[in-house]
Amino acid sequence: MPRSAYGPTLELQRLVAAQLPAEDGQDWEDARRGFIASIDEAEIIRPDGSGHVVWSQRPYAFLDDATPAPSVNPSLWRQARLNRIHGLFQVTPRMFQVRGLDIANITFIEGDSGLIALDALTTRETAAAALALYRRERDPQGQRRLHTVMYSHSHGDHFGGVAGLVSQAEVDAGQVAVIAPAGFMHHAVAENVIGGVAMGRRSQFQFGHTLPKGVDGQVDAGLGKTLPIGAISLIAPTQTIALEHEVHVIDGVEIEFQLTPETEAPSEMHFYFPGERALNLAENATHNLHNLCPLRGAAVRDSLAWSKYLHVALHRYGWRSDVVLAQHHWPTWGKAQVCRFLAEQRDLYRVMHDQTVRLMSHGLKPAEIAEGLALPEGLAQRWHARGYYGTVSHNVKAVYQRYLSWYDAHPANLQPLPPVPGGAKYVEYMGGIDALLVRARADFDAGQYRWVAEVMKHAVYAHPDRADARELAAAALEQLGFQAESATWRNAYLLGAREYRQGPPAAGKQPAGLALVSAIPNGLLFDALAVRLNAERAVREGVAAFAMDWHFSDSGQVWRLELSNGALSSLCLADLPAEAAVPPPAEVALSLDRATLEALMQQRLAAPQAIAEGRLRITGQAALLARFFGLLDRFSGSFPVVDAAPWPGQG
Repeated sequence: MPRSAYGPTLELQRLVAAQLPAEDGQDWEDARRGFIASIDEAEIIRPDGSGHVVWSQRPYAFLDDATPAPSVNPSLWRQARLNRIHGLFQVTPRMFQVRGLDIANITFIEGDSGLIALDALTTRETAAAALALYRRERDPQGQRRLHTVMYSHSHGDHFGGVAGLVSQAEVDAGQVAVIAPAGFMHHAVAENVIGGVAMGRRSQFQFGHTLPKGVDGQVDAGLGKTLPIGAISLIAPTQTIALEHEVHVIDGVEIEFQLTPETEAPSEMHFYFPGERALNLAENATHNLHNLCPLRGAAVRDSLAWSKYLHVALHRYGWRSDVVLAQHHWPTWGKAQVCRFLAEQRDLYRVMHDQTVRLMSHGLKPAEIAEGLALPEGLAQRWHARGYYGTVSHNVKAVYQRYLSWYDAHPANLQPLPPVPGGAKYVEYMGGIDALLVRARADFDAGQYRWVAEVMKHAVYAHPDRADARELAAAALEQLGFQAESATWRNAYLLGAREYRQGPPAAGKQPAGLALVSAIPNGLLFDALAVRLNAERAVREGVAAFAMDWHFSDSGQVWRLELSNGALSSLCLADLPAEAAVPPPAEVALSLDRATLEALMQQRLAAPQAIAEGRLRITGQAALLARFFGLLDRFSGSFPVVDAAPWPGQG
């Protein structure tokens, strides 16, 4: 059970409260400006009669109290209360935003005759509810046909709900245009499929959506409340923004597009609406410090490019803008305020980049830079620059990693012992588990929670069955969570504490990335198969090198898969130039359509059943197919995090 905030935590909360920026009420005014209506507690129920709650602000009613709870950092309490404001808001004469019905926002732009949606939220249920709210208040007769969807970037909370707005059939019929930045499809599906299982598990620690809501649990995610739990979807774009700057007129609305690749997402863009004097910065400038590498994991983002794109946006659009908004949080109005916000967000990512590079050039290690680098006062005292989502601490480590990798150049860190044997040696050197616990309890009472968490990490790795060690480890993480200004750090600490006490969750359902499988091109689909191949098992079972041809009856494509040395490589034979050598015949050939392959990958269909139903035909050495599928690992998505994960096949 969660414990209360102890004395050192209460003292820290008092110090934080005394050092916070002055409250001028502007964020509250901006967050409520233009409010039209909402739905009760923003609660969205799956429409299948199951009663499943996809999204609700009801559990956050405790945040209606303006006085911060002792177990929540007072700065985070303020952000969490701002993120509780929800509904449909008018931003400009043509522009409307639905906020607080998902972790992200959806922006509707009224054209001369129809409707444009900027982003699509995370799930089809939340997107459908947002569109229904807009129609209820602005278009009850449904006269404005939604004819265009624009994806601001390649993260799932901005495209996953598209099927709640439009259908694939409408897009295929040319009735709906879908516009996205260059590289969108590759990046939208790549991380969700290739690294999706690990990211999905780690996302639980970042967003805290599996934690109970409350003053001792999840209160926010920094960018918004949390993740909705519903159905995700993806419809491929019909139009790509490929140039650094493009101008298009859509249904009488002029839009200037600014590509910003390798920033908050590898595929992202800004939008300027001259007729509305409105600048939308996607997710590159929101009301918090963002991540250069999120806790869930991702490729490290380019903070220098990020800052430079904001610099261009400031000088290209800032002086022409009366409002700046984004796909999270609330807008900022007034030309002077817009330019100041943009300049400070630009400076935020530039100063972290430049000062980290300066300090690493003096030989400082990542942990040393993270501990010593502070934002200049002009940024530290701005609410929108505070670390509710990203933090200076882990962002500077990301900058270091982008330039110099994970290795800090100390040779002792080239090959440290892994967690379990390393933990055993730490405990042995500290005089054994009982002596360690005596010292750790004294440090805990003194409020040295960071050190206790570090020590107890080793203790639990060495003695995972010691309930007293696990409880002390949990208690230390819990106090760190109560202290954290960052919602993502709080969520990670508190979920870690729960799993010390209760263990990891039961095996999960199908990884979320597989729900996008129908949108994945064949090459990426085979890459997803390749990362499931257990090379050790292939060697152990004597599976020699072989080639396998996949003939897709619906597209006519033939893909060659080659297994060699535990590695699976794929190639579309049609991509080979005419002068290339003709590959030798494959040992086994399969004929099927894409839908059958997708069903096999999603484990909705077994190969013998597919053969029996005539959906899969095999020629050549048919036994190789069964052996191949027998080499593919299954991922539960519920692996241990605070405990050691067993090597696959060893328990």
